[in-house]
Amino acid sequence: MPTFSPERLETLANSLLAAGGATEEESQRIAHSLVNANLRGYESHGVMRIPNYVDALANGAVISGAELTVVKDSGTHLVCDANWGFGQLQAERLLVRLAGKVADSGLAIGTMHQSGHIGRLGEYCEAAAGNGLVSLILVNSHGAVVRVAPPGGMAPRLSTNPLAIGVPHGDTPLVLDFSTSATAEGKVRVKKIAGEPCPEGWLLDNEGRPTTDPNSLYGDPPGSILPMGGQQAYKGFGLSLMIEILTGALSGGRCAHEPLNAKNGNCVLMLLLDPDNFGGQEHFQSEVSQLVEYIRSCPRVPGVDRIVLPGDPERVTLAARKAEGIFLDDENWEKLVELSERLGVN
Repeated sequence: MPTFSPERLETLANSLLAAGGATEEESQRIAHSLVNANLRGYESHGVMRIPNYVDALANGAVISGAELTVVKDSGTHLVCDANWGFGQLQAERLLVRLAGKVADSGLAIGTMHQSGHIGRLGEYCEAAAGNGLVSLILVNSHGAVVRVAPPGGMAPRLSTNPLAIGVPHGDTPLVLDFSTSATAEGKVRVKKIAGEPCPEGWLLDNEGRPTTDPNSLYGDPPGSILPMGGQQAYKGFGLSLMIEILTGALSGGRCAHEPLNAKNGNCVLMLLLDPDNFGGQEHFQSEVSQLVEYIRSCPRVPGVDRIVLPGDPERVTLAARKAEGIFLDDENWEKLVELSERLGVN
């Protein structure tokens, strides 16, 4: 499999996005975001997204140069329209605006609709934690794509509806970032492009039977991704349902219903909290540190070297890939090569 330094891969990503019609600001910001996802092991949110982003620009699903419009504004909240701009830029703009409000009130909550795909949610939690802020981020697919069937159902009704929670903790923030389905849809897409089977427990075919064939998810009629926790996981699906409402309905965007939305993107709910305005920053950090130490000191079963907490796997992968480079499977790399040839990028 081809392996690249982060710098080389980011240069290529930047060039592809710029040749596809993104502005300099957009191509640089998105390329950095995608490569950082690869560095942390999130291939589903990495450079494999570039052909989709370029196609979205070409067909008008994403608008280059779109501004973030503030629809409602108070001391503690924002309602924003992203005008179908690139999600990574618009989500960063929302985060910066909310962080400015936190300085006065200790908390800020914002929603955003009509946004392109905002990428890896943990990225924004890491940024917030770097400023000493607790964060919660939820998204849906803007009522455009459904991938997860309800328990007992054979047809998908919700998107994978991820959530992320970030907690500052020195140089090792706790960042929980996961889809409320058994896996992210992008991971199934990676397997499909690579021609590889999915692990058991990810998918159901269009008759509700377990399958490892990634193509079944994209069939007509389509299969579905299992809810987090399995086929009868009412809690996982229930959590996804509430995220659908708190993002699509609350933001002024779209929930999943017929007819599905023609444009695929994200509705976003973002919450920031400053511990200093609650129990106090010093108390917060002391309690988090003692909790982390207490959990890590847990006796381990044979064969387990370390207790793993949210954010640990990403840091381990980041260190390894900074040293060894980022590898791409041949099939996903070939998609980038094909796009390079089409756009005239070396």
